[in-house]
Amino acid sequence: MRLSRYFMPILKENPKEAEIVSHRLMLRAGMIRQQSQGIYSWLPLGKRVIDKVNAIIRDEQNRAGAIELSMPTLQSAELWQESGRYDAYGKEMLRIKDRQDRPMLYGPTNEEMVTDIFRSSVKSYKDLPLNLYHIQLKFRDEIRPRFGTMRSREFMMKDAYSFDLTREGAEHSYNKMFAAYLRTFDRLGLRAIPMRADTGPIGGNLSHEFIILADTGESEVFCHKDFVGFDIPGENTDFDSVEGLQSIFDKWTSLYAATSEMHDEAAFNAVPEGDRLSARGIEVGHIFYFGTKYSEPMGAKVQGPDGKEHFVHMGSYGIGPTRLVPAIIEASHDDNGIIWPASVAPFDIVVINMKAGDQACDDTCELIYAALTKAGKDVLYDDTDDRAGTKFATADLIGVPFQIIAGPRAVASGEVEVKDRKTGARETMTIEAAINRFVA
Repeated sequence: MRLSRYFMPILKENPKEAEIVSHRLMLRAGMIRQQSQGIYSWLPLGKRVIDKVNAIIRDEQNRAGAIELSMPTLQSAELWQESGRYDAYGKEMLRIKDRQDRPMLYGPTNEEMVTDIFRSSVKSYKDLPLNLYHIQLKFRDEIRPRFGTMRSREFMMKDAYSFDLTREGAEHSYNKMFAAYLRTFDRLGLRAIPMRADTGPIGGNLSHEFIILADTGESEVFCHKDFVGFDIPGENTDFDSVEGLQSIFDKWTSLYAATSEMHDEAAFNAVPEGDRLSARGIEVGHIFYFGTKYSEPMGAKVQGPDGKEHFVHMGSYGIGPTRLVPAIIEASHDDNGIIWPASVAPFDIVVINMKAGDQACDDTCELIYAALTKAGKDVLYDDTDDRAGTKFATADLIGVPFQIIAGPRAVASGEVEVKDRKTGARETMTIEAAINRFVA
C-alpha cells in the first residue's frame, strides 16, 4: 500500500476529548472517527487491525470446536419476553418499533435468539455438544460512554453459545472456552488473568472475566502475582480431553483473583503480602455458565439417551474486538505512539523513502516494496514528499513493527537502515540483506 494513495488522516495535535492514551492515539493515527456519542467509524488503518484481531479470535474459536454463524442485529422483543429479560434488562437496551408497530430491539447480546435457533433445529442428544458463535455489532445505550471504543454504545462482540445435555458436559464446554481465551489473548500480545466475576444481566452461577492489568483500567482488581508467569496452553491443546482442560482450569483458578465486585478482603489478605497484586484492570473477555436459565422458559430441550426430554445446559462467551484494540494500545505504547504486536499490526513493515523523486531512492524502495509484497508481507510504502521528521513521526505513531529507511547517502552505498519500532534498535545493512531478513 502506497501512503500517497492511502486514506490515513493523521492528527498532529492531541484531541481534547481523549481522556486516555489509547483513545488519543487511535484518533491521532487515523484509526477511528467519532460519529456521535459512543459511536465510531473504523477508518482503514483501524479496520486492518480489527480484522487481524478477529482472525485470531476465529482461529481459536474454530480450534476449540465452535462453529460460526451470523445472526441479525435487530431482534424481536417476543423472544426476550419469553426469557423474561425484556423488562428486566434496563435502559441500556435500545427498544424500537417497526412500521407494523411490532416491538423490536437492537441486540445487546444474543442468548434468546441463539436459543430460538437451537430449539427449532436440534432435537436429540446425539447432536450435542454444540457451540455456535458469531462476530457482530451490538448496541448498549451506556449512560456514560467514554474512553473511545473502550466503552462505546455501538461495539463489536464475538459471542459464543454452548449447548450440552448435562451440567458436566456444560462445564467441559466452559473449560474449552476458558483455554481458548487464554490462547487468544496471548496471541494478541496480552497477558489476561481470569478472575471470578459477577454474572450481571446475563445470569448464571459460574463466571470469569479475563482482565489485563493497565493503569487506565475501569475497575480495581486483586490477584496473586504468580499469574503473570503462568504458561499459556499450547497449540497442541486437546480440546476433547476432559481431564486435560480441567487441569488447565484448575491451575488458572488455583490462586486468588477477583474483580472488585467479587473481592473478598479476608481471602486476599491470606495471600502472602509479597505475592499480593492490586491494580487497575481492563476486561477483555467474559464467560458464563448459566445452566437452564434460558432453555427452560424458551423450551429448548432434547431427547436424551433415556428416551426422556431434557432442557439443555447453556453457557455464553464474549470477547469485544473493539475493546481489545484500545486495550492492546494501553498495554503497548510509548511517547511516540503505538507499538503493535506483530500479530495484529496493520502493516508488517513500513518502507520510508527519505527523498521521493530521487531516482536511486525511488528504485531502491520500489525494489524492496515489490519483493516484500511478493513474499506475502503487508507493506506500507511511504512515497510521500513529506519532510524526514514527519515521515519518522508518522511511522512511530502508527506503530508498524519494522521500518526500512532508504536515504540518498545509504542507497549510494547499496545500503538501507532497518529500525525495530519496539526496541528502537537501528541496523544498517545491504538492500539484499534487508529484504532477506523479512523474506527468509
